[in-house]
Amino acid sequence: MKDVALRAGVSITTVSVVLNGKRQGVRVPEATRQRVQKAAAELGYRPNEMARGLRRRSSQAIGFLSDEVTTTPFAVAMLAAAQTEAARNGFLLITVNIGRSPNDADMERALDSLVQHQVSSLVVAHMFHQEVEPLPGLPETTIFLNCRATSGSFRSIIPSETAAAYDATRELLAHGHTRIAYLGDDTGLVASSLRLAGYRQALAEAGIRPDPRLRLGVLPRVSGGVHGGELLDLPDDVRPTGVFCFNDQVAMGFYRAARQRGLSVPHDISVIGFDDQEFIASELDPPLTTMRLPHAEMGKLAIQTLLGHDTSSASWQPNGTGEVARLECPLVRRASVTAVRPVRLPA
Repeated sequence: MKDVALRAGVSITTVSVVLNGKRQGVRVPEATRQRVQKAAAELGYRPNEMARGLRRRSSQAIGFLSDEVTTTPFAVAMLAAAQTEAARNGFLLITVNIGRSPNDADMERALDSLVQHQVSSLVVAHMFHQEVEPLPGLPETTIFLNCRATSGSFRSIIPSETAAAYDATRELLAHGHTRIAYLGDDTGLVASSLRLAGYRQALAEAGIRPDPRLRLGVLPRVSGGVHGGELLDLPDDVRPTGVFCFNDQVAMGFYRAARQRGLSVPHDISVIGFDDQEFIASELDPPLTTMRLPHAEMGKLAIQTLLGHDTSSASWQPNGTGEVARLECPLVRRASVTAVRPVRLPA
């Protein structure tokens, strides 16, 4: 600022008034204002946001604390959308990645690092939907992203898992399928019970009693190939004509099991996945109909909420002492679902 003042031939106070908007009510002649702005441009002057933050004990920075979101392509859309929205509002997003299954000590060290950078608010993000017990000492302006805070007055943003599974099952019902299988998750993820509930709800509304033989648990990170084969090897009067898979990886394994038996998707059996995972759903043959996780929408909403924007359209609901927003997972129709047709295995 001293250099700018010397170049423009004015006082440092005048530079501060012109460039930083300080001392509202102080009148600076337009010619002087233009001279200061020109000098600043010629010298490449930029305000020191960190110094500003130290003075007022906050900064134009938002912390983004995550497990694997910043290092994996699966959920990175949350981070990208959050960065874009923060930048659009003149804020910097400072990200800290603590890796899978962090302990409290890891979290505390990461939090201390962000506090030292005078972040004005904090996003706690997780790659998979889960329940999280907030650490002591979190800023009041903390929001939980793709996870639900189990205590405190924090807001949480999560996908609407049950409604999405309901919609997926309804899509198969709308195509005439009544023997609909569910290849679910067998690892105890929060989404497991929520998606199963949506599947059951859709069947119940259609007057279909769930057949326990058509619901199998799998390990999603491996595939649905083995258990998919179990479904396809069921007797003719039990074998499903449509399958709702816990995620796209499970659906990929099911495709393999069908091919091994000489069956074609969707002509012999229809398949719906979940996640709309990049490099899987759109690249399968045929491309997979699936439910898209709203990662980008959730990331954007997190920043808008922290900045105090009107987010009433998110339909916040009570969650203990805090609130939770459940965002819709849109159905992405591709080519893996068609009207029901009896499945006949080769002799």
